[in-house]
Amino acid sequence: MDVANKSTMSEFVLLGLSNSWELQMFFFTVFSLFYVATMVGNSLIVITVIVDPHLHSPMYFLLTNLSIIDMSLASFATPKMITDYLTDHKTISFNGCLTQIFFLYLFTGTEIILLMAMSFDRYIAICKPLHYASIISPHVCVALVVASWIVGIMHSMSQVVFALMLPFCGPNEVDSFFCDLPVVFQLACVDTYVLGLFMISTSGIIALSCFIVLFDSYVIVLVTVKHHSSRGLSKALSTCTAHFIVVFLFFGPCIFIYMWPLSSFLIDKILSVFYTIFTPILNPVIYTLRNQEVTTAMRKLKNRFLNFNKAMPSQ
Repeated sequence: MDVANKSTMSEFVLLGLSNSWELQMFFFTVFSLFYVATMVGNSLIVITVIVDPHLHSPMYFLLTNLSIIDMSLASFATPKMITDYLTDHKTISFNGCLTQIFFLYLFTGTEIILLMAMSFDRYIAICKPLHYASIISPHVCVALVVASWIVGIMHSMSQVVFALMLPFCGPNEVDSFFCDLPVVFQLACVDTYVLGLFMISTSGIIALSCFIVLFDSYVIVLVTVKHHSSRGLSKALSTCTAHFIVVFLFFGPCIFIYMWPLSSFLIDKILSVFYTIFTPILNPVIYTLRNQEVTTAMRKLKNRFLNFNKAMPSQ
């Protein structure tokens, strides 16, 4: 499809989070630290799971893929936002805007399906432990991850095709720090009410439905374990609580933004910061770094690295 035939817009101006220079420097510092912490923390988790054979299990395989998606989600817009704080002219090309939309829906769609796969993994592990090895096999884990990426690609392609069909002929100021359809489509020269219904029917209802399914699965797990020992209930409650915190922090902003696409821009900005900057760093903390097996494996990896450095001069 020829983009030039559909739009006379060559670039968009990103208004960011604030016009205040002091606030921009504050955001530059905070978001830079969060981005570095996200990349380092998630990379450390991926390396630890790969290196330690004790962590070669379905749960940690899925957690590793979650870390990879989190690094990707943190990188599709945050680096540009950080560098934009150092410039006065914050613009993005039309194709660059479409690229951000593609990767945003690719990574969020993939993470939604992966979170559901992780919920399914915990459900089988807690409710059907005797059948866990036969149900959650390595081939099933790979299939779940591949399926999550396929769904993410299909969902993102549908959003990009929709964006390509929008005619832009007037204002080009995007009141956000990256391109997202609920903000961009309000610049189109068409009735935004119809576009809002499209956003609700695609992204909003999908996110809400997946959240309800995940919530129900955790409730089923807790009800099932309640009939067993109190020790099992405590362990299941701890696991499900950690998982549900991540699910709520990720789905909450998404559901609000896409179920009410014409809501306040200020609220949308705050929620966008949550699921693109804060959630990717909270995931490894909540899911993995609190896990005794992972912290032990990281400690062993650190000791192995220190011992290797000590042995180097003697060679």
